[in-house]
Amino acid sequence: MMGNPLEQFALMRGKSPDEAKFFWSGGPVEVAERTWFQSSFSGCTAFETDAGIVLVDSGLVKVGAVLAAALRQKTKAPIHTAIFTQGHVDHAFGLKHFLIPGQPTPRVIAQRAMPARFARYALTSRHNQAINARQFGGTVRAAEGAEGNFDSFRTPDLPPDVLYDERLDIRVGGLTFEIHHCRGETDDHSWIFCPERGVLCPGDLFIYSVPNAGNPQKVQRYPWDWAKGLREMAAREPSSLCPGHGGPVVGDAALIGRMLHETADYLDDIVGQTLAAMADGSPPHSDIVHRVTLPDPSAPWLQPVYDEGEFIIRNVIRYYGGWWNGRPSDLKPAPRQALAREVAALAGGVAQLVARAQALAAAGDLRLACHLADYALEAEPGTPAVQQAVSALYEQRAAGEKSLMATNLARSAAAYAREGRPFA
Repeated sequence: MMGNPLEQFALMRGKSPDEAKFFWSGGPVEVAERTWFQSSFSGCTAFETDAGIVLVDSGLVKVGAVLAAALRQKTKAPIHTAIFTQGHVDHAFGLKHFLIPGQPTPRVIAQRAMPARFARYALTSRHNQAINARQFGGTVRAAEGAEGNFDSFRTPDLPPDVLYDERLDIRVGGLTFEIHHCRGETDDHSWIFCPERGVLCPGDLFIYSVPNAGNPQKVQRYPWDWAKGLREMAAREPSSLCPGHGGPVVGDAALIGRMLHETADYLDDIVGQTLAAMADGSPPHSDIVHRVTLPDPSAPWLQPVYDEGEFIIRNVIRYYGGWWNGRPSDLKPAPRQALAREVAALAGGVAQLVARAQALAAAGDLRLACHLADYALEAEPGTPAVQQAVSALYEQRAAGEKSLMATNLARSAAAYAREGRPFA
């Protein structure tokens, strides 16, 4: 069973030093004068001013109270202004917990595309429940009827009431807040810099992991704009960094600059290689993926903890190319089960496909093994021996993956196989 996603994240914490950075929870940490950062899965930053608090992000509905309680250890000031770095449920939905009794409703600032995101969530709520179920290692069936496992996909209780396009500068209680639009993980993403306190809030544009610019199930991401935005942040020379996920960096401008520039370099390298491969005759998408040599940085903030570089390549292809993958037969394909049964017949039966898949896996070629495993399950989804064999192969695949995305989608495939459902 899938369980609560926050519990799944808790199980991951501490699994490795790199993962520990991404899953850091704690605070409040004073990152500058009267400025505190706290995180429970995702982070939020509170700038206390003479007019009240400017709050950047507010966490999930489920953990908003935890984040607010941490902040209230330091200040009882009302929330004057909230700024959402993006419209994902772990950034824009916990604000109500931060309000003190009797205070006026704060203004809420976001990039102009955010309301359209919430409208899409309302239109495709069950779809988003399904893909998040897979992303966190379960199945759609396990998530059915379990609305409490995720914040519902909808408009938050306190939605943005001030929208901007490319940049908005505000003054609150003697402080300046630069709010910049940067398409990255989302089309409505913002980063915020407070020059008087030297604090940068990049949202999920920095998360102690390979940037989440390739998520296989989610809508388009923008790694080229992302890299540009990271360089613009570095130009501010911030002395403290309060990321969307993970712990803060306090009082080390040189380290922060290095982190931002190296992440930008990583994205630019992948984008450049992918476009070069596409320019060489527009080969099939899978060929482009294997032509790109992924950067191999040693930096702990660029490890494939959550997303990974191969998926980023796919997002570049998706933006600049069409939906067809370039394989002629896939332009107007046969039904998958019909193809799988034909492949099984050519192989001498499903048992032969399974045996060959197992042999390939034993030889270390899990990528090819899983192709054959898919055909076997699609040809005979109701055969218990096939279900068990395919499930075991995907569990083995999951154990060998590094990113949370790949690991949990493989685990989801294993769970589907056990149910005799040849898709995930």
